[in-house]
Amino acid sequence: MAEVPVVLPQWGTTMEDATIVEWTVAEGDAVAADQVLCVIETDKVNAEIVAPEAGVVGPLLVSPEDVVTVGQPLTIITTGG
Repeated sequence: MAEVPVVLPQWGTTMEDATIVEWTVAEGDAVAADQVLCVIETDKVNAEIVAPEAGVVGPLLVSPEDVVTVGQPLTIITTGG
């Protein structure tokens, strides 16, 4: 089994942070690769964060309305096993 971190990516050179709008999954949910995990809002756009791989969602490390910085972990996907 491997743990794959899901972090806030940087979309554009000026993006520094984003607000978590909502989670579409819960801890323990099985997810497919590219399945939407959460919706974020930046100063320019709303966007979806997707699962990088299929697996099981670990703890949700941030809550709706939290402001997170680029590179900050959002959750972990456990793959395999």
